[in-house]
Amino acid sequence: MRPKTTTFSSTFEQEVFEGLTAHPKYLSSKYFYDEVGDKLFQDIMAMPEYYLTDCEFNILEANKAEIVDLFSGDGESFSLFELGAGDGKKTKILLRHLVERNIPFDYRPIDISQNALDQLEATLHREIPEVVINPLQGTYFDTLRDIGNSNGRRKVILFLGSNIGNLLHPQAVEFLKNMRDAINTDDLIFMGFDQKKNPQTILDAYNDKTGITEAFNKNILARINKEMGGNFDLDQFLHWEVYDPQTGTAKSYLVSKEKQMVWIESLDLEVPFKRWETIHTEISQKYDDEVVAWLAGEAGLQIATSFSDEEENYKDYVFTK
Repeated sequence: MRPKTTTFSSTFEQEVFEGLTAHPKYLSSKYFYDEVGDKLFQDIMAMPEYYLTDCEFNILEANKAEIVDLFSGDGESFSLFELGAGDGKKTKILLRHLVERNIPFDYRPIDISQNALDQLEATLHREIPEVVINPLQGTYFDTLRDIGNSNGRRKVILFLGSNIGNLLHPQAVEFLKNMRDAINTDDLIFMGFDQKKNPQTILDAYNDKTGITEAFNKNILARINKEMGGNFDLDQFLHWEVYDPQTGTAKSYLVSKEKQMVWIESLDLEVPFKRWETIHTEISQKYDDEVVAWLAGEAGLQIATSFSDEEENYKDYVFTK
């Protein structure tokens, strides 16, 4: 049944309505994140199976001097923007090194979660009080426009954690074009890309035996219950992960275990589910050098350099206009 009115009180409501009335059903992974989701994702990053965090942490630690040299350019002050900053655990490696080297900069973390930004600001004031921090709350696409219109200082944009992998290639090219439009010729983009590897390693990272990833995936249903008066029974949905080694695409689903009807009060919406019907919630794309070079070329960017762990499980690429 359609809502009595097409007006929505938030983008979240609109996108939930669109996703759950589509065939097949889908929900956006950006809505995993609230106070509960933020904590669950921090737990995921600490899991032994979730190799991405440790790989990138080690890359930044091993190469921090060279990376900071790149960022500081000719020594003039710059703004360090970070998309999807989260808890800033990895970024603090670079922030500390910038402070130790007395390089003039300000840090502008961007996150959809105000809760994550508040926590990050509090920990930075405590741990590295010398850092000038100017947080920005919003989606990547909104804030990229703001970055493009920002002060006349040189810009470095960080996008860590292989978050680019949440976008299919056409959307990733569009996103990279928006990034290109937000920078000038002497600005830099520093971006993490998870590399193709043993398929089992990838599956384990997104389907841990302790159930943390499952709880994270289901948090989107918990949010609909809490914020929209939904009556999803989380136990009636199965968390399911698949990985295609040919395309490098990992996908997450919630699968209805039973034929059931879900009611969402604020949308005035009944959502029918057949037994074993799916809600697609997330993709996590994996890459190799050839694919990254193709994406960059399509977006009008070029690869200046890259940094990798010894096994080449993960790479951080530096792009220029």
